Amino acid sequence: MISYLFQPLFIPTLIFLFLVFAVPEVSASQFYNQWFIVLMVFMTTFIIPALSIFTMKLTGNISSIHLKNKEERVFPFSMVSLFYVISTYLFYLKFEIEPIFILTLVSISICVILLTSVSFFWKISAHMTGISGFLAIIIVIALKNPGVDLVYLMLFIIMLSGIIASSRLYLNAHDPLEIFGGFILGFSICFGAFYSYL
Repeated sequence: MISYLFQPLFIPTLIFLFLVFAVPEVSASQFYNQWFIVLMVFMTTFIIPALSIFTMKLTGNISSIHLKNKEERVFPFSMVSLFYVISTYLFYLKFEIEPIFILTLVSISICVILLTSVSFFWKISAHMTGISGFLAIIIVIALKNPGVDLVYLMLFIIMLSGIIASSRLYLNAHDPLEIFGGFILGFSICFGAFYSYL
């Protein structure tokens, strides 16, 4: 259930919910139609990629939506990477939104592209890449904005990361090294990007 609830495609929406509603002073989101931004992110980073993966399953391009082996991950992950890059470009080109939103989409797109590249030779955890990227963003915002109290949220996401990692191990979807690899990928990219920008 945890693996489904925190499906990697849903993490960008959670990140935007955090940026828009938990730290509006950082993202200046109070000057935008907040729900429109979140809805657009949800449509372009969850709904469309998820439908494409289901279509791949229905057409026989993949045997399962769970993408159990690394060979089967390359095509779906490549498509998701393409959707994320297009979404980032459209947000940058069509919407006059704060640079932190574009930075978020760029960081997430880089994570997905690297995850796809790694999938050619290793099956690291996409779940951990997503949740650790979220954790990195929270940590950087807390470090750079001491007036914003994010301690409880940070502790919650750390615990949630452990729960997600445990669920992936329990389901035999990954071994500990694959969990760790996914965590390092998401955390390092998002932490580096946000720390450099903010």
